[in-house]
Amino acid sequence: MLPLTPQSRIFLATHPVDFRTGIDGLAAVCRQVLGANPLEGAVDVFRNRAGTALKRLLYAGQGDWLCMKRLSPGRCHWGPTTADAPVPLSARALLMLRWNGAPERAQMAQDWRRVA
Repeated sequence: MLPLTPQSRIFLATHPVDFRTGIDGLAAVCRQVLGANPLEGAVDVFRNRAGTALKRLLYAGQGDWLCMKRLSPGRCHWGPTTADAPVPLSARALLMLRWNGAPERAQMAQDWRRVA
């Protein structure tokens, strides 16, 4: 199991990818399109063109993990609004996205707050 902690660095790709690609293909997308190094330990999240599935790519120190989630209720109704750069997500925003929800409409409390 891959735990997602609040300290996890998670990036959502803005453009859909071909889900026939495997670990090496998605790592190439990270390097060439996103400008990120897939070996730095960040979780990179991709979606297919139809919006019916998500893939997570993670390097865990000894090897790569590739996880796929097919969205049972249908399509992913949320996506980033920027065009080029990867969008950083919090761990709980990714959990909301995995459950086919829109993190912006979930009305969750902030990740942190200033202590007096």
